[in-house]
Amino acid sequence: MCAESLTFLGAARTVTGSKYLLEIDGRRLLVDAGMFQGEKPWRVRNWADFPVPPDTIGDIVLTHAHMDHCGYLPALVAKGFTGSVWCTAGTRDLAAIVLRDAGFLAEREARDAAAGGWSKHTPPLPIYTSADVERTLPLLRAIDFDTDADLGDGLSVRFTRAGHILGSASVTVTTRHTSVLFSGDLGRHDHPVLRPRDTPPGAPVVVVESTYGDREHPEPRNLPHEGFADAIRRTVERGGSVLVPAFAIDRTEVVLRTIAQLRAQGRIPSVPIYVNSPMATSALEVYRRATGELRPDIDIGEFARMDNVHLVTSAEESMALTSGRRRGPSIIISSSGMVNGGRVLHHLERMLPDTRNCIVLTGYQAVGTRGRALLEGATQLKMHGVYLPVKAEIVADQEFSVHGDASDLVDWVRDLDPPPTTVFVTHGEEEAAEALAARLTRELGVATVVPAYAERVLLAPGAPPRGADGVHDGAVDVVAEGTAGVDAEGAAGVGHEDGAGAPEGGARVRAEVAPTAPVTLDAAALAGAHVATDLRVRSDEAGVIVLEGTISIRLARRT
Repeated sequence: MCAESLTFLGAARTVTGSKYLLEIDGRRLLVDAGMFQGEKPWRVRNWADFPVPPDTIGDIVLTHAHMDHCGYLPALVAKGFTGSVWCTAGTRDLAAIVLRDAGFLAEREARDAAAGGWSKHTPPLPIYTSADVERTLPLLRAIDFDTDADLGDGLSVRFTRAGHILGSASVTVTTRHTSVLFSGDLGRHDHPVLRPRDTPPGAPVVVVESTYGDREHPEPRNLPHEGFADAIRRTVERGGSVLVPAFAIDRTEVVLRTIAQLRAQGRIPSVPIYVNSPMATSALEVYRRATGELRPDIDIGEFARMDNVHLVTSAEESMALTSGRRRGPSIIISSSGMVNGGRVLHHLERMLPDTRNCIVLTGYQAVGTRGRALLEGATQLKMHGVYLPVKAEIVADQEFSVHGDASDLVDWVRDLDPPPTTVFVTHGEEEAAEALAARLTRELGVATVVPAYAERVLLAPGAPPRGADGVHDGAVDVVAEGTAGVDAEGAAGVGHEDGAGAPEGGARVRAEVAPTAPVTLDAAALAGAHVATDLRVRSDEAGVIVLEGTISIRLARRT
C-alpha cells in the first residue's frame, strides 16, 4: 500500500502562497495554487521551479479566488499542468476575473519595467501571460456546496461554505483510508454581505488558517465605522480626497455598502465616489447574480445606484481621474488592497505628497507590502523606482476585515464533530500561527503543529477515518528535515522513508503514533504528540550514524 502524505508548499509561517500537496496511492492533488506576495524571499519562490513537475499533478482544488490562493494556476499550466481544477461556481466566476487581470498586469508591468529601466533582468518577463490564463480557465470545474464529488480511485472532495468571499469554501478531501479538512480563509460569524459560514464535518487531520490568529477584531465603541466616517468628514472639510485601497473581490462590495449606510445616516457629506478597478466592476456583477450566497437583506445593485457613484471602466477615464483633472473632494476606491499593484498605485503617486488627502487601509496588510509600510508609519514609499514622501493622512479601519479573528478560528475548530487528532496551523505570520496553535492546545486539548515550508507529513496508512465510537483513529507521521513524530511508547522513532538516505546536512526523521495504543505520561492520557528537532546526521570513525541536536516534544491531554 502506498503512503498518503501532505506537503506544505506555501502559507507555512507566512500568510500568502497557499499550496498543499496531497500524494495518495501514487496520485497527486494540490489544494490551492496561490501566489506568494509580500516579502521578497517569498516572492522569488514564484519564479523557482515547482517542487514537483506540474504535469504529474492530477487535480487542483481551490478554496477561493483570491490571488494568494489561485494566482499561481496559470504558471502551473504554463509548466505542463493539464488536469481538472475543482472549485465552487462562485470561485470559478471570480477566478476568471482575477486571473485575467493578473495576466494583463504581469504583461504590462514587464513592458513598463523594460521601458523604465527599473528591472534587473534583460528583458523583464511576466510570470505568465494572458494566453496562459486563457488556457487555464477551461480547466475550472464547478461543484455545488455540500456535495461529495467523486474524483475516482476512492478520492472525493466536499466544499462547505466558509463565508469569507463569494464562493469561498472549506475543503474536505477524503481518501480510502482517512480524510483531511482544509479551512481555506474563514469569514467572521457575521459577514456584512454574504450568508454566514457553515460547519464542515470533522476529519482526523485539519489544516486551519491563522491570519488573525493572535488578535481579536475591535468592537465599535459607538457607531460602526465611525473612524472611517470621521476621516471622510475631515478630509472633505480641508479640501482633500479619500483613497480607499480595496481588494477588488468582496472588499469593494463591503466598502460600497458601508459608504451607502453612512450616506443614508447623514454621517458623511455627499461627494463623488469613483470605483476605479475594472476587476472590481466585473466582480460586482458576479455578486449581483449570486443571490443564493448573499444575505437576504442585500441588494448589490443598490450600492452602484447611489448618487454620484461612477464606475471607471476605460483607460482614458482612469487617466483623467489619476491626473487630478477632476477637481474637488472625492472618494476613490481602487485595487489592490495591499497597494502592491493595480490602478491604486497611480492614485497613490498623486495623492501621497498632499497633506489634504487621506489614505484609508481597509484590511490585512501583509509584511513586505506597501500597505504594511504605510500602516507602520513609513515617511516615504518607493514606487516605480522613485521614492515619494508620505504626507497624506493614513487611517486604518479594521472593522472592514472579513477574516475570522482568533476567537472565530477557535470556535470553528471547536465545532468540528468528531474533533481532529492533529491540527496544522498555516496561512499566518509565524507569531500569529504560534499563538493560535498554543490557544487551540490550551482550550481544546488538541495536538497542534505550525509546519515549516516544504515540510511533509505522512497520513496514517491503513487506518479507517473513524473508530466504532465515532472518534478518529489514525495519526500523522512527520517526515521532514528537522521534524519527527513519536511512537506509541513515547520514544522518538527514527528511519528513512523507502530506505532513502538522510539529506546532506540534516536528518529525514520518521516516527509514528500507533492508532490503537494509548499514549500516557504520569497516568494522563494524551491525544497526540509532536516532536520538533534540529537533528543533524554525521558518521563517526567507526561508521556509526550519529544524530546530534535538540528535541522538543509537544503533548496534548486527551479530553
